Amino acid sequence: MTYDVAVVGAGAMGSAAARALAAAGREVVVLEQYTLGHDRGGSHGGTRLFRPAADNAEVARLTEQARPLWRDLEADSGETLFEVTGGIDHGVDDATVEAFRSLHASTGEVLTPAAAAERWSGFRFETPVLYQPGSGRLYADRTVKALQSVATRLGAEFRVQSPVRALRVHDELVELDVPGGAVRARQVVVTAGSWAPKLLNGLVPLPAFTVTQEQPRFFAPVSDDLDWPSFVHSGPFSYGLYEPGSGVKVGLHATGPVVDPDTRDFAVEPERDAELLRYVEDWFPGLDAGKSTAISCLYDNTPSDNFVIDRAGPITVAVGFCGQGFKFVPLIGAFVRDLVLGEDTVPPRFRLAGHAAR
Repeated sequence: MTYDVAVVGAGAMGSAAARALAAAGREVVVLEQYTLGHDRGGSHGGTRLFRPAADNAEVARLTEQARPLWRDLEADSGETLFEVTGGIDHGVDDATVEAFRSLHASTGEVLTPAAAAERWSGFRFETPVLYQPGSGRLYADRTVKALQSVATRLGAEFRVQSPVRALRVHDELVELDVPGGAVRARQVVVTAGSWAPKLLNGLVPLPAFTVTQEQPRFFAPVSDDLDWPSFVHSGPFSYGLYEPGSGVKVGLHATGPVVDPDTRDFAVEPERDAELLRYVEDWFPGLDAGKSTAISCLYDNTPSDNFVIDRAGPITVAVGFCGQGFKFVPLIGAFVRDLVLGEDTVPPRFRLAGHAAR
């Protein structure tokens, strides 16, 4: 059988692309090298942040563009995927505060450190705190399952234990080398995250990637009465949120060691872990730094921290999300669908030419 589209990688982005393409009437097969919901990439786990950028107008606009798409996915799947908790940024400079006032004047709030500490006593603050009431948490594993369920209902086929060993372009077809025989498709979507550079070597001019193994932790709150908005701290660049049943996740953004995704060991790197524990002791009076659990995930990073979403002939790529892409998942699915259908809706900052120009 020749499919309209073969999607390589069944994480959040690949599953979102499959749903969008199947909804557009395309015959879709999704090829996953592991099992659905595996923990070797960047889509697994309980929660992610939903947070409009404090000082970047385009990213803030794209986040708000994604917001109703999350509600559409909830309606399609019957699952709760996005809960509004409010979110804060702190450790910001004066320029960021002024940009925030301009971008979020109708919804945001700027608090003094003392006023913020009175409201959220689990934190320590030294700078103005930017509050966005519409921020919140996304349920990651639940989202991936919901996307796959809806895509399957719409006719998409998911094949597990099907690593793509090579892509070959023949005239108007692409042949994908998988165990058990080749799969043919008129177009291919690669959402393989950290594995994309190996697969696409020589086929698509990707920017230089680094793959890092990040190691946040879940920390136990010292009291059940504390309020935990999602948060980003700009000095150092850290992030986190409360996850029901697990505690407060805190991570130092993009500080993990460079790894090969095929040989990573999931082990905590001691020096970086000690740095995280010291950070929590210093900035979170509401957390018990002695009661925590380490977790592990992959970042696929581009030099500019911009995503790569573009099409090169019959191959569409959506990779390089730098640990910041999950809040855009249904929007990325729509961007990929549009590229496959020949429509141009992707922002220039994410196109291959934009990366090459830097």
